[in-house]
Amino acid sequence: MTTVAVIQARCGSTRFPRKVLAPLQGRPMLAHIIERVSRATLVDRVVVATTDGSIDDEVATLARALGAGVTRGPEDDVLTRYVLAAREHGADVIVRITADCPLTDPAVVDSIVRARSDHDSDYASNVEPPTFPEGYDCEVFTSACLGRVDREATLAYEREHVTVRVREHMDDFRTTGVAHDPDLSGIRLTVDVPADLDRVRRLLDTLPLSPPPDLGAVVAAFEGDPLLQDQSGLPLRNERYRAQREAAHRT
Repeated sequence: MTTVAVIQARCGSTRFPRKVLAPLQGRPMLAHIIERVSRATLVDRVVVATTDGSIDDEVATLARALGAGVTRGPEDDVLTRYVLAAREHGADVIVRITADCPLTDPAVVDSIVRARSDHDSDYASNVEPPTFPEGYDCEVFTSACLGRVDREATLAYEREHVTVRVREHMDDFRTTGVAHDPDLSGIRLTVDVPADLDRVRRLLDTLPLSPPPDLGAVVAAFEGDPLLQDQSGLPLRNERYRAQREAAHRT
């Protein structure tokens, strides 16, 4: 069984253009994500799935320079990018990581890969329901599950958000959830807007550069800084997805 981690990344983010290439501790944010995911012991290969537009040539070049594979496909149909990545890189199992998660913990990735395998599930994640900090989301699914989702997902928001066909129809799939105790879902450490990146920079400035700090160290630093705990004015979790879903089902 070949397990391929696919990081979806593009420069055309409307709220924070080129965020994946924004500097973080002297390196592009995407470099942090690739390094962290590559440290997962149960991942055989890391692939960056970016768009086929020239705006993302730099993303593809960076990914290759860091030893990651590259798949390019439609900008809005992210699901198709995953299908192409799985096919091009011989994936039996796919790990989904988004490029707004520069603090991804390889141990968390491994735990979800292991949970899917142990339960022989179609899909495993730590997002249903969320109990990890926002920015540590990880989903793992089989290539057969991905193929089924590709066939069944017809709405635009289902194609953009890749796995919502599973998450909205959990009873139709064999699923496994990985939870964190205590619940840390109220902590926001993702990067959607420039203010998010400023917060991650502030947090990392208090921690050693190497090895990359794990979840425990990050949470301790977060809880020790009152300024980081003020999350007012930042986007809500899954805000874009919820708005798109509501609009799709209203028509």
